[in-house]
Amino acid sequence: MGELHLALSGEAELKKLCVIKQIIGHLSDREFVRRFVDEAKLVVKLSHQNLVPVFESGVEDGQYYLVMEYIEGRDLRAIWKSLQRMDRPCPIEVALHIIKEICRGLSYAHTYGELELVHRDISPPNVLLSFSGEVRVTDFGLASSRLKLQKTAPGVLFGKLAYMAPEQARNEPLDARTDIFSTAILLHEMLTTEKLFRGDSEFDLMEKVRSAAVPPPSKFNRRVKPELDKIVLRGLAREPDDRFATADDFADALDGVLESYGFQKDELREFVRGMFPSEYNRQKAEVDVCLL
Repeated sequence: MGELHLALSGEAELKKLCVIKQIIGHLSDREFVRRFVDEAKLVVKLSHQNLVPVFESGVEDGQYYLVMEYIEGRDLRAIWKSLQRMDRPCPIEVALHIIKEICRGLSYAHTYGELELVHRDISPPNVLLSFSGEVRVTDFGLASSRLKLQKTAPGVLFGKLAYMAPEQARNEPLDARTDIFSTAILLHEMLTTEKLFRGDSEFDLMEKVRSAAVPPPSKFNRRVKPELDKIVLRGLAREPDDRFATADDFADALDGVLESYGFQKDELREFVRGMFPSEYNRQKAEVDVCLL
């Protein structure tokens, strides 16, 4: 529902790049304005190293906007597609670290104040990996919380169907465990380089999401050990009560496995730069020019 613009903030040596998000012109009806305002009310309150910072929001000449930090890097969708083209899964330790960081950001959002916030749209385009090795969750435009004015209309599903939890596809009440399921989908797909849920039609896909019959990732990747299979399948349990109770619980379980790999944070930086060497150099050069 939004369009993004690259912008400069500040003057002289204090200039920095930021991103302005606006409602697409032809979508500026009452519903989209309410959803946009709802997002603004949420994100300006949140501040965590695994969430994209939002500096301010407002309206100018009738145009609603958000101002966000500019993240130099690529989203998880681009990473996954590149891995798929190369026909190789993501390195296990890198995948574990990325998902652990997503969980830390979600845990902060889920427990912030008394908002009862649920992102509802954890999916590859909404996870940004910076060239400096950061993992950031973005786009709370479809999030639900006690603060939101705009409520979901009966029978209307918000989010990407292939990354929904079963209860979300059934249009049932959601909580933090819904985001845990979606995050576990990302982990499964990174370990296997295979789409977890796909169908011949939208109806077929919805039925597969609702049934949540999930094969262990080791079926596609022999390097995945039984301990990790167990963690992934718990995150993808059909019933919320059978999943991790919190995003921190999920992250802690992943951290336990990650310790055996001796992973260092700079490995993610090198992985992302190595996946997109030309894009990294081009983007860095473009940023340098903008800041002159």
